[in-house]
Amino acid sequence: MDRVGQTNKEISGNSVSQAKAFDRPKRIIYITYLIVALDITWMFLQFSITPYLARRLGFDTLWFGYLQTTVGVIQLLGGPVFGRFADLFGARAALSLSCLATIVYFLLLAIADSPAMLFIHKLPAVFMHVLPGTQMVVADLTEPEHRADALAKLGLCFGVGMIAGSTLGGTLSTRYGETFASCFAAAGSAISLLLVVKFIPKSTKAQASWTNTDNKKNTKSVFNLGEITRLMKFPGVTRTFCVKVVSGLPTGIFQVMFSIIAMNFFKLQPEQNGYLMAYFGIVQMVIQGGVIGRLTARYSESSLLLLSIGVSSLVGLAQAAMHNVLQFCFIVIPMMFSLSVFNVITDSMLTKSVPSSDTGTMLGLCASVQSLLRTVGPTIGGFLYENYGVPSFGLIQFVVNVVVFVYLLQGGFKNQAEHKK
Repeated sequence: MDRVGQTNKEISGNSVSQAKAFDRPKRIIYITYLIVALDITWMFLQFSITPYLARRLGFDTLWFGYLQTTVGVIQLLGGPVFGRFADLFGARAALSLSCLATIVYFLLLAIADSPAMLFIHKLPAVFMHVLPGTQMVVADLTEPEHRADALAKLGLCFGVGMIAGSTLGGTLSTRYGETFASCFAAAGSAISLLLVVKFIPKSTKAQASWTNTDNKKNTKSVFNLGEITRLMKFPGVTRTFCVKVVSGLPTGIFQVMFSIIAMNFFKLQPEQNGYLMAYFGIVQMVIQGGVIGRLTARYSESSLLLLSIGVSSLVGLAQAAMHNVLQFCFIVIPMMFSLSVFNVITDSMLTKSVPSSDTGTMLGLCASVQSLLRTVGPTIGGFLYENYGVPSFGLIQFVVNVVVFVYLLQGGFKNQAEHKK
């Protein structure tokens, strides 16, 4: 009887330990979602401050474009290196670095009282990659078949942050000024840092022992360009990455120029702009929290990629024909759908195409796509806006996405399938 009791206790103990082991990754993922929501809140709070601060400091559309380009160049350089850093030194170190940089970023914004300071405060953005860092954590802790749904939930958190940040930014900057709003965001970023230090493990890689050995050999290769670009040699990666860049370019240009469009074309005040961004967040929350998971469970990723590109081309036509903010509010729904599905599916496809030890580097490269769009977007967008107006953004989006859609429909996926075989 004693032996039976002892055996039962051992079985019970093993079950409890297994349950705890199973629950721990889930808890880490939930904390990661919270960190994303907070980080996006502070970022969108900043989006409600910078355009109006820049205008008060004498920036015109062209110089505001230069400011946005500066951010794009800085993050373009930092994205792949940050991803490599995360793979080598772990999620906790990478996210802590990002949160520290965010605190410095907002403190510099709080004291920005000249055009030069407005440019200088963008420098810490080279390390500000919380979103790809948290994407790496989620990708490492989820099975490949559930990865797209888990990454979509990050988009749900993005929507929460968009709503909270846009509302807070418009309200705080209107009632208390840009300096107070910036300090508020710096304090919030400090809370994010505490969450990272307390709850995020040093490493989230499945093959921890192999990764630790690899780290010892490669800790000096963070800036090794060959280690970063070698991921492009995996089957299907280059094609998917090129589609991500080309198809995302028109939408990226429109997003970069949207603050100018909101001020000059829609004639919105800071508080009204905050409400519009909050509306974006609500739509994105519904799509990424309640739609994408069901779509990925039913349809293949290649079919969903085609769907998102097709819808994006129709959104471009609608943007070319819009005249007021009410019409734009109707366009936002299919626009956010195509954008959300496109980003989640391409990120999922790319991380599945590389070893688990390189997911951070791959997501860093994905983040560099957005930075590339922010780099070239303001210059192209400023030229189009000044010479051809807002409809030009929609027409270019329509043409580019139709071309990509036809390419994928005729040969892109067929070739990718042959590579996999």
